[in-house]
Amino acid sequence: MKASTNHERDKSTTLSGAFTKPSNRQSITKLFQGLALPLIVFILWEILSGSGRLNVYLVPPPSQIWDRLLTVAGNGQLIKHIGISLYRVVCGFSLALCLALPFGFLLGLLPGIRAFLSPSLSFLQQIPAIAWIPMFILWLGIDEASKIAIIVYSAFFPIFLNTLHGIGSTDPKLKEVAYTYGLSHWGLMSRVYLPSAAPSVFVGMRLGLSYCWRSLVAAELLGASKGIGYLIQEGREMAQPDLMLVGVFVIGIIGLFLDFVFRRLEKKFLPWQEKVDTKEVPRWQIS
Repeated sequence: MKASTNHERDKSTTLSGAFTKPSNRQSITKLFQGLALPLIVFILWEILSGSGRLNVYLVPPPSQIWDRLLTVAGNGQLIKHIGISLYRVVCGFSLALCLALPFGFLLGLLPGIRAFLSPSLSFLQQIPAIAWIPMFILWLGIDEASKIAIIVYSAFFPIFLNTLHGIGSTDPKLKEVAYTYGLSHWGLMSRVYLPSAAPSVFVGMRLGLSYCWRSLVAAELLGASKGIGYLIQEGREMAQPDLMLVGVFVIGIIGLFLDFVFRRLEKKFLPWQEKVDTKEVPRWQIS
């Protein structure tokens, strides 16, 4: 009996390993595929710069950008700018969540209010955040309040609209079953609407965070004394394109990292949402 049990255990372990190894290999393969194009571009860029085919003043080679990155990272300047930018993003994104989530649920559950507010919200949605930067600086000053307001405005609509869509796309059959079992309004909200809307909410949060990061850099370019946008502006004023490109690449890397974190959080908090096959529709077109 013990031998049979051990045999079954070894068999299950073997099967588990068989399923895990291809998954790990597939992840490594995707990683190398994703890194192939940037590596090719950087190698060609370095070769063309070294051969004199590119103006190294206007387009500094990757090796020069790397040296400048090590310099600003070594003296603590880069960490200081990244820290203040992330602080602004966290504050603005948190405020946007506190406003957009309840507002999206409210309008999704009360069509009468939605019809009343829809024209005004549609009007505000068409105005890009960067257009409000001069007015926010005039109203709130050049300190942190104006930059956080820009971030809140940028993140609000993606989160709000995706929350509204998630509530509106709740399966009517689920609501009928909930009414049949006599669920209260809170039970209907927590056990039907919230699980149904959660995938859309996470998509909105990812988009909102991306919009936060973009609008923050724009605000820092126009009026800031610290931050990644200010670092780029400083490189422009000092005629140092390598410093400008350091800021540009740091923005992209941090944005990728934040998106990766949200994908992991989505998998952790939405275990019932199975990963669909995205061979016909590329991942970058889904969100």
